[in-house]
Amino acid sequence: MLKGDVKKVVLAYSGGLDTSIILKWLQQTYGCEVVTFTADLGQGEELEPARKKAILLGIKPENIFIEDLREEFVRDYVFPMFRANTVYEGQYLLGTSIARPLIAKKQIEIAEKVGADAVAHGATGKGNDQVRFELGYYALKPDVKVIAPWREWDLTSRTRLIEFAEKHQIPIAKDKRGDAPFSVDANLLHASSEGKVLEDPSVDVPDYVYSRTDDPQQAPDTPTVITVDFEQGDATAVNGKKLSPASLLTELNRLGKLNGIGRLDLVENRFVGMKSRGMYETPGGTILLAAHRGIEQITLDRGQAHLKDELMPKYAELIYNGFWFAPEREMLQAAIDKSQTYVTGRVMLKLYKGSVAVIGRESAYSLYDQELVTFEEGAVAYDHRDAAGFIKLNALRLRTLGQRKKKLKL
Repeated sequence: MLKGDVKKVVLAYSGGLDTSIILKWLQQTYGCEVVTFTADLGQGEELEPARKKAILLGIKPENIFIEDLREEFVRDYVFPMFRANTVYEGQYLLGTSIARPLIAKKQIEIAEKVGADAVAHGATGKGNDQVRFELGYYALKPDVKVIAPWREWDLTSRTRLIEFAEKHQIPIAKDKRGDAPFSVDANLLHASSEGKVLEDPSVDVPDYVYSRTDDPQQAPDTPTVITVDFEQGDATAVNGKKLSPASLLTELNRLGKLNGIGRLDLVENRFVGMKSRGMYETPGGTILLAAHRGIEQITLDRGQAHLKDELMPKYAELIYNGFWFAPEREMLQAAIDKSQTYVTGRVMLKLYKGSVAVIGRESAYSLYDQELVTFEEGAVAYDHRDAAGFIKLNALRLRTLGQRKKKLKL
């Protein structure tokens, strides 16, 4: 795109150095009006400085949007994802991935409201976030123009970024004048750290990187026992106290932090093709996943449970790769949500020095029948002799194969 092609652009703006540079670069490069959007997803930072920074950089007050999205984030994105027990590559709870479609959705809504013809983000050209943002943009507004500065500009080093900032009188925090030891992305679900001191996967993560979890070795010597209540697959209460989605996750984060729960050192396969090493902290999410699986153990039929486990890796991959708004993700979501009809009840968990364990579960919809499984004789309609026919029918093909091997002396 050339200068003049864009009249008004909505920028995903954090108020940090990089997006502040992007703001000024957009004004210079495209000569366009810039609208900033800052989302509060529970990253734990004061957002009003972002408003002041935008005004300082020449943005009109009516073109500055700051929204508290914590409840919507947990209710409409985190909870639906956790209904599927979603983990990417067996470990990652997708804290960054699940936040991107909501930000993209809000950017497009604001673009429609203010009559903007373009949107912009600060994701780099090597990462997954550029894909997630832009797939979201195009799904929701097919004709939107997308500006990705990191793929266009020549500010290819921290030194050049600092020089640009100083030239245009963009405030620079003291710790931003040199290379940051690592980069952090955070929201109510997790904090992720990557780059610089974390780039060598053979080296342990330095203690100072951790921000959401206490050292498990220094955690209390006495286990913390809690309960989590569920209604149709979504957590509704902790220790019997009803909480909103965001408040509930906040409380689980607090409990998880104190007990050193939720640290993950992972080398993952990015959608763009490379491997990357990241350190993730998901204290509340780790507890929530264990609790949800616990309540499903007694409320889901075997066929439902096993099918969900088969579908989950595909569902996780779709979210990781940025296809939240794709029809196949919505199809899977419908099936997952249907499975949660009777996933209601209470789970008891023990939190201790980095670990979380389910130690009890109960539900009015439980499929667990103690009389049926007891080793004692029970007054139930189960005849042990029926098992003989069941086994022989399932062994039929194995016996047939065995006879062939014997006949051919294989």
